[in-house]
Amino acid sequence: MNNQQQGSFKLTAEQLQADAAHWQNQSAQSTAKDNSLRVRSFNQVMSEAKEQPVPQMLFGKFWFEGELCILFSDSNAGKSILAMQIGNNISSGQSMQPFENEAKPQPVLYCDFELTPKQLEARYTQDWNAHYHFNEHFYRADLNPDMELPDGFDTYEEYLNYSIESAIMDTGAKVVIIDNITYIGTENEQAKFALPLMKQLKALKSLYGLSILALAHTPKRDKSKPITSNDLQGSKMLMNFCDSSFAIGSSNENPDRRYLKQVKQRNTAQVYGEGNVCLFDISKPHNFLQYSFIGYGDERVHLRDVKEQETDNITDRALELKQQGLTLRQIGDELGINFQKVDRLLKATRKPKAE
Repeated sequence: MNNQQQGSFKLTAEQLQADAAHWQNQSAQSTAKDNSLRVRSFNQVMSEAKEQPVPQMLFGKFWFEGELCILFSDSNAGKSILAMQIGNNISSGQSMQPFENEAKPQPVLYCDFELTPKQLEARYTQDWNAHYHFNEHFYRADLNPDMELPDGFDTYEEYLNYSIESAIMDTGAKVVIIDNITYIGTENEQAKFALPLMKQLKALKSLYGLSILALAHTPKRDKSKPITSNDLQGSKMLMNFCDSSFAIGSSNENPDRRYLKQVKQRNTAQVYGEGNVCLFDISKPHNFLQYSFIGYGDERVHLRDVKEQETDNITDRALELKQQGLTLRQIGDELGINFQKVDRLLKATRKPKAE
């Protein structure tokens, strides 16, 4: 090898070393700054996980610490009643037997976009007297009726997200209950709105080490069939981004009876599925409206009769067509029934219900 070749080889080797050092440095900087993707060995991940605390149960096997959990049901099934009971127990370190709360007492922020203060008072007093005394670290946030969108925010949802984050910092809350997510994202039943909504909740969870319980509605569902993840509005996106989910079903046996069913879980096996739902009666001993556990059962026992459900579906559709201005005969033709039956169904909806 002549001197010129040796010099060229030396230059190439030095350049390769310099390039390698450059890319190693770039890689290190990228890993430090870019949180979208972290590449580590499985052994490293396991070693890091070993140093983290084991998630504690907040509401039995339904909801664990560090989870973004969704509780959903039909309207007026009692989501807020149960969520308030869970939040109150967590703030005071108590359990709603037999569903254990393993965590120590901690601040809880309840974002209430449903009830007025007077409606809340009605639930937690005895005839407007003997007010229930909540733990001092159980905080409530509601909408400011005089609020206007300030400069720097493009949408109401963006400002509301900012306000929730501020409330978390002000209270030091580690548990957040949102009642309900309809007020945070516009039309969250649609995938394109559900995705940013869930991303926002997950970002808050990760940033502040939160446990989040988000309440959600179901669209009108067939109550003769078992509850599934498909009954949640925006089910695909919401279910993909939550860690766990459970639902409230109304029993056809008793108007005050409800059942809880696990729909999604990651920290545990499914314990409370279709054949082993948890049964409750809604009651108000003294000054606290609550769920009272009465046992376990099979979901199918509490479902609506198929024929009864079909009648309700036909009635709902007849009402819709009536509002559109169709005659009884036209409605009957649309539904495949005679106009006399249409008349009976519509008249039945106008009868006052027995108290």
